[in-house]
Formats: sequence, C-alpha cells, structure tokens
Amino acid sequence: MILYLHGFRSSPRSYKARVMQERMAALGRDQELICPQLPASPKEAIQLALLLAERHAPHNLAIVGSSLGGFYATWLAEHLGCRAALLNPAVDPLKNLEQHVGVTTAWHSDEPFEFKREYIDELAALMLGSITRAERYYLLAATGDEVLDYRDMVAHYRGARQHVIEGGDHAISDFGRYVDEVLAFCDMDPAR
Repeated sequence: MILYLHGFRSSPRSYKARVMQERMAALGRDQELICPQLPASPKEAIQLALLLAERHAPHNLAIVGSSLGGFYATWLAEHLGCRAALLNPAVDPLKNLEQHVGVTTAWHSDEPFEFKREYIDELAALMLGSITRAERYYLLAATGDEVLDYRDMVAHYRGARQHVIEGGDHAISDFGRYVDEVLAFCDMDPAR
C-alpha cells in the first residue's frame, strides 16, 4: 500500500499525485494507493496520515511525500518504521512557512486556505533530528527547485538512496519520467 501526502496548499489533484494515480491505475493497482486531502493544520494532517497508515503493517506500507508532505512522510517513517519516498521534501518547514500565515487559496481550487500562526507551533512539535535507517528513504530532488534548497535535502537524507535531477523545479514537472523509479522503491515495481 502507498500513502501519498501532498504538499502545502496542494491536494490530491496535484500533478505528481495525478501521475501516481494514473500509473497505479495503468498497473491495475489503483486500489493500493491512498491519496487524502490533508488539512491545513499540521497536527490534524499528521493525525489523519497516521490513522490511514496504521491500517497497514510497516512492511506493507510506503509513504510518498511531496514538499511539506515529505516532511510528514519522514515523521511517519521514523515513527512507524516504513519506507518513504520524498519528492523535493521540506526538511525544515519552520524556515519559510511563517510568511504564509493568513488566508489564501489552495493551488488547485478557489477554496480558501487558512494557515494559522498556531500551525507553526504544531510543525515545531513534529521536528525531528537526523533520520535513522537511511535505507528506508528515497530522495528525488531537483537542483532547480525554486521553493526549497535541494542541498538541505541531500544533507538531511545523507546515506539514503538519492536521485538529484539537474535543473527541474519544485513541482518536478517531468515527474512522469521518475514515477516508476519511485514505485520500484516503494516495492510497487511496475515490472511485476
């Protein structure tokens, strides 16, 4: 089973989430992908993800997280002992989310999205030191990420399997080229 966690202000309709959904469907395995809409509250988001993840044994679960979803995926992998594939993950969201406090809209709709000041404290409560068991992580990072610094990602996930894309962007606009690599790491090998 794969649990896909989208990023900040994003949704299950994001490009990478749709690529994952389409690829899993093409493999006849769409029932093995869970892609929830995460609440704006980090505490509520992690509670929802934990509830969904705990339905599966760690050896039967992989979490794919994009941006802030990568931060959540890392927290879950450390607490549950499962695999995590990280797509341009936020390593320290406290660095740049303060500027987003307030009401805006979600990326894939006109729905209001409120990021409250108290959410900064919720994120701080989820901060981890270094990762353990680097072999349970896969990092896909783009050097051209305009939102997050790929060097922070590479350093944080030192020892993990890493694929650094020269150039690219935060959205990993060519994610279709890498989805099978991500699925293989998640033990959802397309060759099966």
